Amino acid sequence: MPTVEEARGWYQENDPVHGFDHVLRVLRLAESLGRELGADMEILRAAVLLHDASGAHPGEGDNRVTHERASAGFAQEVLIAEGWEPENIEAVLHCIRAHRFRGQETPITLEAQILFDADKLDVNGAFGVARTIGYAIQARQPIFAEPSARFLESGQTEPDEPHSAYHEYLFKLRYVRDRLHTEPARRLSEARHHALTAFFEQLTAEARGEGSSAE
Repeated sequence: MPTVEEARGWYQENDPVHGFDHVLRVLRLAESLGRELGADMEILRAAVLLHDASGAHPGEGDNRVTHERASAGFAQEVLIAEGWEPENIEAVLHCIRAHRFRGQETPITLEAQILFDADKLDVNGAFGVARTIGYAIQARQPIFAEPSARFLESGQTEPDEPHSAYHEYLFKLRYVRDRLHTEPARRLSEARHHALTAFFEQLTAEARGEGSSAE
């Protein structure tokens, strides 16, 4: 079974998006959800510790948009070396492959749904704001830019349009609550969702000069 201390070596401490602090927050959430829902805690814990272990960090090539597959490949190597049974390895790999909001694999098992939900709860609320701004800075994108009509309609930017943190809120963050699979996660998401929404609404108002003395 991978340990927390072993997992620490797989993550960058100073990555504000997919650093080890993110993994620890997701682990706490997943363990709480897993105990309440009766999940296989060994499968769940291993999946959490390995879910962003490869390809998710700056400087790791072009894997960030498909890091769930890179992390699943890395996890397979780790678990084979530990002597895990093939069916248990595949259960962990499914959790990892299915954890992304933009991923291609749907979380089917309870453990996969819990990892998805715990990971998404960490992009809600205050940490959701901090991580989204951190990602924008890493990607050299602005915190706020006015979205084009094309983006508002389709989610596709114009050729010269930045994908700001505000764009990410419009495209993904405001919908995260509706994509959660488990009732306990949906319950936890309410306060986080309102905090997230309030921040980006205030950000938009200030960026547009609404309510300023110059009006």
